[in-house]
Amino acid sequence: MLVEELGLTIKARRKELGITQPHLSELAQISINTLYKIEKGQANPSLEVLNKIGEILGMELTFQVKQNHF
Repeated sequence: MLVEELGLTIKARRKELGITQPHLSELAQISINTLYKIEKGQANPSLEVLNKIGEILGMELTFQVKQNHF
């Protein structure tokens, strides 16, 4: 998933839950500027930050092995 897609997914889920950017940034203990950049796809957040955001929004990070098309 590209950072742009990740940001849009986070933003959509945040809005779905009715959480404001300032509130999410406070709950995740990150700056509002960092959250803004993540949602705009302009940041490369650490796994720690993504896990914090995910926990609050009821989301999880997963890795999958790609299926080869040989």
